[in-house]
Amino acid sequence: MNPRLKLLFLGSGEFGLPTLARLAQEHEVVGIVTQPDRPAGRAQRLTPTPIGQWASEHLPRAPILKPESINNRAQLNEISALEPDVAVVIAFGQKLGPTFLVEHFAINLHASLLPRWRGAAPINHAILAGDTETGNSVITLADRMDAGFILAQSRRPIGPATTAGELHDLLAADGPALVLEVIEKHRTGTLQPVAQDAALVTLAPKLSKQDGWVNFTDSAGACARRVNGLSPWPGVTVAFRDSPLRLVRAEPLRADSEEGCKDGPGSIADPDLGAVRCGGGSRLKLLEVQPAGGRVMSWSEFARGRRVIAEERLMGVSPC
Repeated sequence: MNPRLKLLFLGSGEFGLPTLARLAQEHEVVGIVTQPDRPAGRAQRLTPTPIGQWASEHLPRAPILKPESINNRAQLNEISALEPDVAVVIAFGQKLGPTFLVEHFAINLHASLLPRWRGAAPINHAILAGDTETGNSVITLADRMDAGFILAQSRRPIGPATTAGELHDLLAADGPALVLEVIEKHRTGTLQPVAQDAALVTLAPKLSKQDGWVNFTDSAGACARRVNGLSPWPGVTVAFRDSPLRLVRAEPLRADSEEGCKDGPGSIADPDLGAVRCGGGSRLKLLEVQPAGGRVMSWSEFARGRRVIAEERLMGVSPC
């Protein structure tokens, strides 16, 4: 049986929850560092991060630190007093300074096959770009974002109708085994760090609500990637019968250039199938939608309930 190591976990978002839970089973988590509680909801009540909430319920003996800045000397001294063997960083939300990295061996789980998709939204950008494969990378931490040495990677295919939310959960579930593999190799001195190829770097900047548009003059493939890559957040919203309709999941149909666009991009070619005309004579198949104030439902359920007819139009919003 391998000896239990003392681990410090730094994270805030849900992506790190499966790994934290597994680490707590296999090793001793001596401390949690997460973002401070923030106001949330209509009542604007102070709410802990998903990591902070889970740790308070499942790790009552581990101190939970919530610094506004992890890099001040008092905070660093408090962390050093915990004497961690390894610091595991997953979706933490603060940059670790050079002093922390000199004093601790730290690894980061990142949801892409680095050097592709460095940045805050790698899952979304992988789908938006039409990648057919992505994965996780465990890296060392560096001064530049996501630029550390690669210690291990895992791979997972991206299907034509896979949403960012689904892919997030799949990659999160893949994280524990990969992180534990790296920790074990560190313990045995068998890690083989690999430098990232700077020529292959692509960036995945943070998204905002303003990104939730689709332009039906684009190809059906591009429209599907936009719908899926932005689902569930920020979400692609169009207008249907003068009301907002969120497109939750879609896939491209084979192009049909012979018919062309009878009523133009965005018009409904087949209400039963959920086929919407897009650029170049291609068609988008809507699989799931969410009306304003309603739940996510299949297109067929939505179309039956609203009695959708052919040639009605979805009004997409172009970027401006």
